[in-house]
Amino acid sequence: MAAPADDLPSGPGLWNLANLLTMLRLLIVPIFAALLFADGGHDPKWRAFAWAAFAIAMITDLFDGEIARRNNLVTDFGKIADPIADKAIMGTALIGLSALGDLPWWVTIVILVREVGITLMRFWVIRFGVIPASRGGKLKTLTQGIAVGMYVLVLTGPLASARWWLMGVAVLLTVGSGLDYIRQAVVLRRAGLATRAGQVTGS
Repeated sequence: MAAPADDLPSGPGLWNLANLLTMLRLLIVPIFAALLFADGGHDPKWRAFAWAAFAIAMITDLFDGEIARRNNLVTDFGKIADPIADKAIMGTALIGLSALGDLPWWVTIVILVREVGITLMRFWVIRFGVIPASRGGKLKTLTQGIAVGMYVLVLTGPLASARWWLMGVAVLLTVGSGLDYIRQAVVLRRAGLATRAGQVTGS
């Protein structure tokens, strides 16, 4: 006998805390861009407001995924929207800073190519399994966020030098963790193909 419809288990709804934080991050992107370029893009006051918006976005990025996993709030929307929101805020910051002449374009290109490439690669191998976030990847995200945030602010003296070195570390972690993810994807795909071949042979 089929269970009543009301008794059937249902997944988490769209309007949960984790998804709301992701939506907030998406809404912050155009606000951040407007603040970054306000009054010519070099006014310390507006750049401080832009930094505040960027910081809020980064904080929501730290918590939305953790909240979803711990409270069983993982949804299809979150799986798609979360990485889009991450790339949107970081991409807007990098491109904006390079357009303003504060960050070399090669840094922006290296980071964005890595981020987009790894995201596409994850989708490419997802039928064989999920590539978990590595410690290097998490450290990359943290370092990248702090470095970009420091570039959003108008800094001089030692702090300006510190952010240059921190961005250098972020670029190295970006490339290094990207290569590690590629290695994991190759291993995962080979294992998946071998398993499928074994199933076909044994059938």
